[in-house]
Amino acid sequence: MTASTAKAQRFREFKMPDVGEGLTEAEILKWYVQPGDTVTDGQVVCEVETAKAAVELPIPYDGVVHELNFGEGVTVDVGTVIISVDTDPGAGPATAPAPAPEPQEAAKDEEEAEPQGRQAVLVGYGAAPSSTKRRARKPQAGVPAQPEPVSAALQAELNGRTAPAPAAPPAPAAAVAPVANGAAAGAVGRPLAKPPVRKLAKDLGIDLATIAPTGPDGIITREDVHAAAAPAAAPAPAEVPGPAPVAEAVVPAGVVDAAARERRVPVKGVRKATAQAMVSSAFTAPHVTEFITVDVTRTMKLVQELKQDPDMAGLRVNPLLLVAKAFLVAIRRHPEVNAAWDEARQEIVYKDYVNLGIAAATPRGLIVPNIKDAGAKTLPQLAGELGDLVATAREGKTSPAAMTGGTVTITNVGVFGVDTGTPILNPGESAILAFGAVKLQPWVHKGKVKARQVTTLALSFDHRLIDGELGSKLLADVAAVLERPKRLITWG
Repeated sequence: MTASTAKAQRFREFKMPDVGEGLTEAEILKWYVQPGDTVTDGQVVCEVETAKAAVELPIPYDGVVHELNFGEGVTVDVGTVIISVDTDPGAGPATAPAPAPEPQEAAKDEEEAEPQGRQAVLVGYGAAPSSTKRRARKPQAGVPAQPEPVSAALQAELNGRTAPAPAAPPAPAAAVAPVANGAAAGAVGRPLAKPPVRKLAKDLGIDLATIAPTGPDGIITREDVHAAAAPAAAPAPAEVPGPAPVAEAVVPAGVVDAAARERRVPVKGVRKATAQAMVSSAFTAPHVTEFITVDVTRTMKLVQELKQDPDMAGLRVNPLLLVAKAFLVAIRRHPEVNAAWDEARQEIVYKDYVNLGIAAATPRGLIVPNIKDAGAKTLPQLAGELGDLVATAREGKTSPAAMTGGTVTITNVGVFGVDTGTPILNPGESAILAFGAVKLQPWVHKGKVKARQVTTLALSFDHRLIDGELGSKLLADVAAVLERPKRLITWG
């Protein structure tokens, strides 16, 4: 066994996993270990936040933490090494292997040779059979150091185009004008940055040309972009030379600088995922929203009776529970609404199960976990899972699996005192029901105007899957069950 092989087996590298379905990045929220700590297989070492949930990551090795590659609050691409573990600490001090190249980021076409003759490897191509070494340039007296020249292959990878043919080096210039905002001197053409860094800058609205690079070969890093996005202190006004002083601008009394009262927060995590999903849904599925106002006095009385029922002891019983049950009964009567549109194959996928999503407002933002196979559950089972779902969501512990595979959703806007709304479908789902506030209102009941408890329901549905007649029948059946909850027995 060679020394390099033994070293690679001794130092194990743990990469950021895809903890959901197709996630590309996650933010490190908290480290539970530090370099030098002993860890065991299955021990949780950090908590990360994905676009769907906060997840704890266990380490799959026994050993001693050698290095944490990223700090808390840093967003890391899936597949990037985040921690290395020395699995044989008793063997004495040794140098850990260099981290593997990050996914989606091209490796440099040439690197300095490392000790023991180990050379950098281009992802997917094995070791390059080259002994070329790069020597550091010695700065000449009185001349500021310039960044190392960037190879054509690296320039092409960073700029996302094919490498041009080598050209003759330009003649040295006597002086180069500085680039705005402290960008590297001598930078010409498109700024150097890897694709994920370019995407980050685009998301934050940052012009790469205004950023001073700190990475090797004058490459702009994630940290450079975040630093540029942070609000900078306003520079002191420069004095204007000349005998006549320049009059200072006078701020009118009572006027406050608006920029001083603004905050900029990067869009990431749940908020980023929600924004992308809502835009995708709103401009992909043709939405139709219908409304119905219904007398739910009998349902509200049933809620109070169920709270005293021994079979419901210890369970959370509220109006949302019966709205959910009514929605499931209506879907059972009209199973065609429980479907999905497959654009790629141009097919409608009808589903014989209902995964009922419940929109939950949490400190991390709005998330929509779902109750699997909700249509097959009894009322006590539904109450138990609904209570667990809400509690887990508020604690920020909802798993990514709980937020995938939903078929229909309920959003309870009534808890905020809102009458109703026009909810947007979750991508891939066919319908979403908004449950408005229950209010005491005058209502014609048995030929007389009486004070009754009334609410308004709104149903948005995908008009590719559900036409107006089917959507109307579904909403009318939900209202009918809530008006006369005995239909839960006769229809269920």
